[in-house]
Amino acid sequence: MDDLESIAEYIARDSRYYAGAVVEKVLEVARNIAKFPQAGRIVPELGEETLREHFVYSYRLLYRIKPERILIVAVIHGRRLMASFGQRFEKL
Repeated sequence: MDDLESIAEYIARDSRYYAGAVVEKVLEVARNIAKFPQAGRIVPELGEETLREHFVYSYRLLYRIKPERILIVAVIHGRRLMASFGQRFEKL
């Protein structure tokens, strides 16, 4: 998860403790998605039933629901524009 590593590195500049806490929470939420995949909201910018998100602090954990598995697509800051991630979603 390159996104999560980048986030952790950025936060760690100010606090290694908070960087670790954010990573742990994102991983916890990601592990629990399999239990209730439909619980995440549909990503409003894209409107696809199979592309959903959960908020973790100020980050968006985006995932695609597939019949055989759930794919974590991105972890991005809530203020980043979705347009820059469009190609990532098309491939999955």
